[in-house]
Amino acid sequence: MWIVADARIRRRRRQRGGPDAWSRPTSSKLRDYPMPLYDGDLEAGDGMPESVGRLGFRMRDHEGLLLACPEYNSSITPLLKNTIDWLSRPVDGAAPLAAFRGKVAGLLAASPGGLGGLRGLVHVRAILSGIGVHVIPTQVAVPKSHEAFDDDGVRDERLAGRLDALAAELVRTTARLGSG
Repeated sequence: MWIVADARIRRRRRQRGGPDAWSRPTSSKLRDYPMPLYDGDLEAGDGMPESVGRLGFRMRDHEGLLLACPEYNSSITPLLKNTIDWLSRPVDGAAPLAAFRGKVAGLLAASPGGLGGLRGLVHVRAILSGIGVHVIPTQVAVPKSHEAFDDDGVRDERLAGRLDALAAELVRTTARLGSG
């Protein structure tokens, strides 16, 4: 499952062909699942927002997650952190963390800065690892993202190769851990 952890409307996306690892993944944009700021009292009083249940259900159906994580102020985006907080709660009778525990995740980031979102990925990796997600070692950070993509997709073949390698490792690791 491909998750875009960004609320911005216009984002360039990868459009070039690739290995089977890229073919027809389920895609979700967190902006399509609006959630109030997590508050235990709100949850106790009003229950779980419908959007949390919908996204949690979709995530429980997948063994692997590929997260595209922009960096805000050298860290995780508020949107992604809030989503993780809500999804860590029991949804529709499922156990706490059911959307995360035992999943395999790959991480990527793109930023106009020189580090490409790398600092934010450190925090995302720590949070996901702490809630039972196996985060693969390979990750991709794309510096100067405004120069890395055009209307046809990825401009640099080396970057395209790194993205393909990330996807392939995610698929391979998910299959190996899922079969064991």
